[in-house]
Amino acid sequence: MINTNEFVKGQVFKFKDEVEYSDGSIVSKNVLKNKVGNVSLFSFDKNEGLSEHTAPFDAMVQVIDGTAEVIIDGKVHNVNAGESIIMPANIPHALRAVEKFKMILTMIRG
Repeated sequence: MINTNEFVKGQVFKFKDEVEYSDGSIVSKNVLKNKVGNVSLFSFDKNEGLSEHTAPFDAMVQVIDGTAEVIIDGKVHNVNAGESIIMPANIPHALRAVEKFKMILTMIRG
């Protein structure tokens, strides 16, 4: 059975081409998902974001287009295309699109 919620395995792709921007929205796609973690691809329109929350696992953000504002425990980090940041487990964090941006989010369950 093929899981249509994930990317096709054994096929070459470019992350930037796999998710489009949508006006006033956040778009997400599952790349891989299993019991030990997941990899997701997101696009954020300018000024869109995720409000402050915590997660029980570390999460790595890899910005692949544009610029994101990543707030971890109240500290603001501007993360540009080609840069990454790890949001620690159980620490409040949030994201906001300074400009349109795309990111890969990797969460590993500990």
